[in-house]
Amino acid sequence: MTATEITAEIKAQYGSVAASLLTGSDPGVSAVAEAFGYTPEELATIPTAAHMGLSCGNPTATANLRPGEVVVDLGCGGGIDVIFAARKVGPTGKAIGIDMTPQMIDRAKANAATLAAKGEALPVEFYLAEMEHMPLTAGSVDCIISNCVINLATDKPAAIREMYRVLKVGGRLAISDIAMKQPLPDDVAQTAAAYIGCISGALTLADYERFLKDAGFTGVQVIDTKKDLNAYGLVEGQSGCCSPEMPATPGSLSLSTITEGEWIDASQGCCGATSAVHAGLGEVLTRYDLNEYAASVQVFAIKS
Repeated sequence: MTATEITAEIKAQYGSVAASLLTGSDPGVSAVAEAFGYTPEELATIPTAAHMGLSCGNPTATANLRPGEVVVDLGCGGGIDVIFAARKVGPTGKAIGIDMTPQMIDRAKANAATLAAKGEALPVEFYLAEMEHMPLTAGSVDCIISNCVINLATDKPAAIREMYRVLKVGGRLAISDIAMKQPLPDDVAQTAAAYIGCISGALTLADYERFLKDAGFTGVQVIDTKKDLNAYGLVEGQSGCCSPEMPATPGSLSLSTITEGEWIDASQGCCGATSAVHAGLGEVLTRYDLNEYAASVQVFAIKS
């Protein structure tokens, strides 16, 4: 698949997740959130539709956000981290969510509206855009956060350069992501499931640090949190839905041979548009311990 085709598949699959019934009310979804750093008390304060079991960290817990700051969440999904960030920067600040999937933007806006209807109007904005092309003025952002999304970018150096562009001097990154510790087995590395599931497209720990430094960032740290990536297996089959009936296993669909629609068709099971993102990861987890190959990382850097 070309980069354009991969991006289209990512949009389709994450659009399917956004349109699904997966919410924090599902035990597996809440278990994933807690496994990667959110507390039950935190999760109880946001709409359950704000998260769908897609996190690999809790970036607002480590971003040291302050009142009045402008913070951007790349790949904001249902808005979980935008909501938490907005509460930290307060009415004099702003939390901006960027996502390339229309259904995710719609879901995030709906969750912000739910809070507003309950009397909590937060300083949030949402934009439909790719992280390589943010609709933001250069030097206008204090902090960029992201949660398990940078690995999906097909041009990661370009995405990192764009982060550098929009940050103010002294601005910072506080990103949760997946990074590779060693190459994946061949039968997984080239599958659409592994890329869309945030694994095979991830940078190595060394490349992550190198790309950040090449873009001009200083104080770069890429820290293995030692979180258990196998937690993603808890989500498959949630939301009152049986596990997807895959006409072909994710491992049999290659990035080099998959045709448009095949991966979407493969995710259709007894529930219609189920989450191929979780189903694909679940299938990989039946054969491998992801912790041997990849890590949940915290990424910190400063624009000097």
